[in-house]
Amino acid sequence: MTALLVSGAAVFLALASSTHPRVAAQAHSPGQASLVTRGASLTQAASRTQAAAGTQTTSARQAVSAEQAALAVVGGPSQVTGAALANAATGKVLWSLALNTERPIGSIVKVMTALVVIQAGDLNREITVPRSVIAYLNSQDGPSTAGLIVGDRLTTLELLEALLLPSGCDAAYTLAQAYGPGIGPFIAKMNAEAQRLGLTGTHFSNFDGMPWPSEYSTWSTPANLVTLGRYAMSYPAFATIVSQTSYSLPAGDGHHSYSWQNTNPLIGAYPGAAGIKTGDTQAAGNCLLFEATQNGLTLIGVTLGTPGDDITATGPAAARVLNWGFSNF
Repeated sequence: MTALLVSGAAVFLALASSTHPRVAAQAHSPGQASLVTRGASLTQAASRTQAAAGTQTTSARQAVSAEQAALAVVGGPSQVTGAALANAATGKVLWSLALNTERPIGSIVKVMTALVVIQAGDLNREITVPRSVIAYLNSQDGPSTAGLIVGDRLTTLELLEALLLPSGCDAAYTLAQAYGPGIGPFIAKMNAEAQRLGLTGTHFSNFDGMPWPSEYSTWSTPANLVTLGRYAMSYPAFATIVSQTSYSLPAGDGHHSYSWQNTNPLIGAYPGAAGIKTGDTQAAGNCLLFEATQNGLTLIGVTLGTPGDDITATGPAAARVLNWGFSNF
């Protein structure tokens, strides 16, 4: 509608200006002179409007072109809904798609869960898996678990393994209860840390990324997740855990034996992959926050909303982003 109106104004003014010179040549009265002045002003305004419309059209074309280029990196528009890649050392964003758009992120939430616990310290603290975890898991729709057994006593560090490798919602619940103490206070700590880190496009409504109270009550942006990932990876305990393909805990005094596999499809498969966390819900799709190092360059990135029935679908999309990054920087 705007372009049509501008065009109509231009036609009108073109007709008007073809008459006004003759009027100007014969003008002897103030009224005639004023008519000429108004006509010239209208012509200039129309020219400015046309120029502005042209600038807006150019900007729109450039935005579409940039989005198409970004989508090409991940293999087309069906592969992700949001993504980013950055230099892990500097934080400079090298490539992105919907960089500041808020979206559900699934179990990537557990990165903040782990961060709050690690910052509290005392990773050798012994914690008993509470009976209430059973009711919590039963209240959720298909939560991922570490298979924790009620009454087992595990250290905080062991529970972090259970949290980050198999993405155990039972481990998240156990840690939140212990370090809140209680669910509400723990979630408050998560949001306080997000605020401290400047993650203005992030909000946590739970500690594990499950879709409660709703599918969209927890969210973040690609830009915020890159920042969160960089910060989490600066903690050796966190970085060590997420770089492992698996972790085995033999039976010991107070606990059963456990064996956990890393859900990150890049670990052990993509050269230099070092972390960090998967996530998926119906609303979030398949998500992956990842980091890899090659030839002295460490890149960190995230892909959100990759379609597929399994979290392994995130592997190819993330690998394409990393391949592009290592080829161009």
